Amino acid sequence: MITVIDYGMGNLRSVVKAVEKYTDRVAVSDDPSSVEKSDALIMPGDGAFGMAMDNLSARGWIGPINDFIEKGGHFFGICLGFQLLFSTSEEFGSHRGLDIIPGDVVRFNDEDLKVPHMGWNTVDLLHESTALDGIPSGSYFYFIHSYYPEVRDRSWVIGEVEYGKSFPCVVGKGNIIATQFHPEKSHTVGLKIIENFVRAVC
Repeated sequence: MITVIDYGMGNLRSVVKAVEKYTDRVAVSDDPSSVEKSDALIMPGDGAFGMAMDNLSARGWIGPINDFIEKGGHFFGICLGFQLLFSTSEEFGSHRGLDIIPGDVVRFNDEDLKVPHMGWNTVDLLHESTALDGIPSGSYFYFIHSYYPEVRDRSWVIGEVEYGKSFPCVVGKGNIIATQFHPEKSHTVGLKIIENFVRAVC
């Protein structure tokens, strides 16, 4: 079973519909105990980093998610779910993240940039990943975000995007993959990432 984590942040239905193109073994869950019966976790999300971490903590998700990842489970983070994997965020204060990936989420500070970064942009793929099989470097994906990660361990970085500066937008290692962009909103190439993830799990 692929479990889409419901921690009260964002519309999850578009992600579920995308996964359902490739398997019917997907369900949304707001119950952390469902992790024990899951073959994979997907953590999407929209909204503020601090509130997201508060929700994950209050609803009992943090321990089960960390245990699942430590045991090598398949994990896919999307947008806010991508940012939560990092150590800290400066969004509306200072907040601790899941600290799976060493790095800090910071706000775009170039006054000439339109923030949020919203719309289509090309992604340069730096390393191979089974999650990106069949996707050429330079493909367009759909972004909407005001913060980006400064990564301290470059071994996690799979792809980068240019918006005022170059920064990681695809990270992964082992069975973890996460994207700043929304694959479920990125047409054929985005759905290909979801298909690759589903095939790796199922």
